[in-house]
Amino acid sequence: MRVRSSVFACFILVCEVVGVALFLRGFFPVPVKSSFSSKSRLSDLPAEPLAGSPPNSSRLPQPLFRRVVLMLVDALREDFVFGPSGGYDMPYTRSLVEKGSSLSFVAKARPPTVTMPRIKALTTGSIPGFIDVVMNLNSPALLEDNLIWQAKTAGKRIVFYGDDTWVRLFPKHFMEHDGTTSFFVSDYTEVDNNITRHLDSTLKRDDWDILILHYLGLDHIGHISGPHSSLVQPKLLEMDDIMKKIHSSLVSKEAEGSLPYLLVLCGDHGMSETGSHGGSSEPEVNTALLLVSPAFKRKAGLEKPAVVEQVDLAPTLALGLGLPISQNSVGRVIPGVLEEAPLRDQLRFLHLNGHQLSCLLRDSMADHEKEAGFEQFRVAEKAHGSWMKLYLEGNTSEVLTNMGKKVLKQYLEALAAMSSALSKQLGKYDLYSMIAGMVFVFQLLLVLLLAMPEALSGAATVDLPVLSSLLSLPFYLLCLLLASVHVLVCTSAESSCYFCSLSWGLVFAAVAFSSAMFCILISVATRRLPLGPTIHGKSPMRSSGGEWSLSELDVLLLAGTVAHTLSLAASSFVEEEHQTWYFLLNTLCLAVFQDVCRKYFREERSSGDDDEHLLPSKDSHSSAHPKPEMISEKWFALATPPFTLVCCRLLRSLNQTGVQWAHLPDVSHWLNSSEHKMVLSLLSAFCLLLIYLLVQRRCSLVSKVALALGLLGVYSYRAAVGNVLFPWQHSGRTASKGTVEARFVYVFVLGILFSGTKDLLRSQIITADAKLKSRGLWEIYSGLVLLVSLLFRAHNLPVLCCCLLIQTLMARFIWRKLHYDAAQTTIMHYWFGQAFFYFQGNSNNIGTVDISVGFVGLESYIEAPAIFLTALSTYAGPLLWACHLVCYLSSERERSPVAVSHGCYCLALLRSVPAAAYIVLVTVLRYHLFIWSVFSPKLLYESMHLLLTAGVCLFFITMEQSHSSSKS
Repeated sequence: MRVRSSVFACFILVCEVVGVALFLRGFFPVPVKSSFSSKSRLSDLPAEPLAGSPPNSSRLPQPLFRRVVLMLVDALREDFVFGPSGGYDMPYTRSLVEKGSSLSFVAKARPPTVTMPRIKALTTGSIPGFIDVVMNLNSPALLEDNLIWQAKTAGKRIVFYGDDTWVRLFPKHFMEHDGTTSFFVSDYTEVDNNITRHLDSTLKRDDWDILILHYLGLDHIGHISGPHSSLVQPKLLEMDDIMKKIHSSLVSKEAEGSLPYLLVLCGDHGMSETGSHGGSSEPEVNTALLLVSPAFKRKAGLEKPAVVEQVDLAPTLALGLGLPISQNSVGRVIPGVLEEAPLRDQLRFLHLNGHQLSCLLRDSMADHEKEAGFEQFRVAEKAHGSWMKLYLEGNTSEVLTNMGKKVLKQYLEALAAMSSALSKQLGKYDLYSMIAGMVFVFQLLLVLLLAMPEALSGAATVDLPVLSSLLSLPFYLLCLLLASVHVLVCTSAESSCYFCSLSWGLVFAAVAFSSAMFCILISVATRRLPLGPTIHGKSPMRSSGGEWSLSELDVLLLAGTVAHTLSLAASSFVEEEHQTWYFLLNTLCLAVFQDVCRKYFREERSSGDDDEHLLPSKDSHSSAHPKPEMISEKWFALATPPFTLVCCRLLRSLNQTGVQWAHLPDVSHWLNSSEHKMVLSLLSAFCLLLIYLLVQRRCSLVSKVALALGLLGVYSYRAAVGNVLFPWQHSGRTASKGTVEARFVYVFVLGILFSGTKDLLRSQIITADAKLKSRGLWEIYSGLVLLVSLLFRAHNLPVLCCCLLIQTLMARFIWRKLHYDAAQTTIMHYWFGQAFFYFQGNSNNIGTVDISVGFVGLESYIEAPAIFLTALSTYAGPLLWACHLVCYLSSERERSPVAVSHGCYCLALLRSVPAAAYIVLVTVLRYHLFIWSVFSPKLLYESMHLLLTAGVCLFFITMEQSHSSSKS
């Protein structure tokens, strides 16, 4: 069965996407959960330890607090409160920290540091996984045991105002609520005013027990302009005034003899130096936690805040309100909260927390008895029983007090050890799904590699022995073997497997497909290996005499791609992957410069030597005196690689990325400062003008006009939101959302895309016009450029400008003039696309994803366009280079009819190798904690790149069909 290389590559990519999805389903772990399906109840609490007697009653100490107000300020970094500027930004809160009855902590949030997983951590005490990053966009109801459910079951009246994620997670739990959307980041004023307007009336009432406030404005300011924006201090002062209002109200209503109140100020996550969050850097994971209550000792001065885990707040609040701790909590009660309680109550609280952790440890680890914390808890529990016996006998000696303090210390050490062990055990992996997905992906990759000589041959077709494989005996034996393994695994597995939950029809289809791919793999391997490297037809990598002949550039491209894949086995190389691509890109420019010098200087020398031995002729006379156009072309070609090097060096300084040096100042910080707004305005205007000159050359007249008006709209949008200035505009002008200006640009984007699509359809259906098809492709590309220029921040417009300039120069003076084949051109486009991904300021950290671009031109949060715009802006670099590859190879089709097939195949190979390598890597390192902050985001990025490449290959096939139909 013969198929085109492009069709074969696209099929492999689509199947790999399915395999990677199956692997991800098993890799992102099911969080550690108790084996009990029901939630914790007061009746299930363990008895109080008592040595030498039957178990004492399951007495629960009196609650520590009558009312709790939880004020959660989104993205409240610890330095906003405890840092040097805290006294100016939040003066009242700082006074409570220094001299009030309060406890101050730095609460460490575990990655991923996004809102929904952090709310889960605060209410359940468990550590969510990276899969919750996806669920953050549309949070389902939280079904596992949690603090809010426990409070509602106990009859507590809960009032909530703020982020509507809480309403989606806890439907029908609140007596009263008013939710506001958290994704419309352009709004940082009304989103908080909608909460504060309820405060006065709510604080005067006595019909609630728990009040939860989730303020979003600070987080939105961070996404828009970063933590050092001039908007941050006014917002912090606003939060400080609200804190003062709540505290004053609680103090005024404090009744003599009643239980005290508890006011909690905390953040769900921090904020990186760029204003985003999601990763594991110190500013993102260190959040402020302040507990204010008359039950605590009054401080004498500023003390350095202690460090606790964010999940510790859930068991602390549960015990403080007299509620059971959530079954899946891995947190431990904060000791400072219990200091003023009687010693018996302190020990009982710690015993309840230890019992819950020991049960969870027993359910999640087979060898839990070997854990030091588990054994320490058993020893402390026995000592607690002995202390209780003496206590109930009426012993009041100092020995009893010292013994109680010793038991208290033992409990705290046991809790710390068990909590640490459970935190490291992030989840139970679905190994069956992971192995099935990994085998699936590797089968496809090996078939792709073995088919490479045929796929890159002159015919650009692949001969797959499909029918013979399906009719062979090994195919049926393999089906029987894999089906038996499936039954064996699913009947003996202790935990649930996703693959086992599928219907038998889907399982049989997967088994049959895997068996068929294995048989095809063996057939292709036996046919290919004895022949060695010999190929038939003209190879894109210069074949001579039927054997591979690699140029120096070919060796560099292959070695660089393989070396990059191998480098990703180290976490440091993943964190600083941009450095690898910058190095490879610089080396590529030097290699291309060498090829240019060889072409223009060695050829001149050889032609001069030949002219000495030939009679004068008209041709030789003309060659001796080259035309001015050829001379200018020569110098442009010679200047292109050094110019590319200069551009890449300047772009490296524009955005600091990675982990190690992301905090260092860069050019973008300098441009975005208010003092240099005029410089940014002039730079943006120049870049937009250059973008127009570079893009409009291949567009129709209508598209040229639309592009010019659209780019003018882009500048108007940036001026409306306050990034740049018009010459007649004062710098003190109030910024708006720029909704009208952005929609003005969207109209022209749609118009250009419609014009390009119309030309493409006409060239395919009505008339076989190659020029019309080429113009349609370039118009679609120009529409995409216009959309990206709208989504890019003003300081990133030079990145887009340099991208287009390098593409233009390389296409005109390098790839075409040096006759680089489709495989070489594809790999170069891939390298440039990866480098420009990092030039934008992206990294393998989720925190660098700029979600504010998902709301350009939107009045409210709409899920589909917000996700599309965010993904487009994030992957603009690779996408623009992939689209340029499609346009360039399609325009070169007349010289090389198989160029598109070769390009599609090379793209598939380039994306498949690192994806498969990464799957093996994360499988080997799955139990290492650091994998969550480094490798998990990278795996998500690789999956997105795989989907993007599959889409580009589908477009390749469309263009190929268009070419075939036009020829026929």
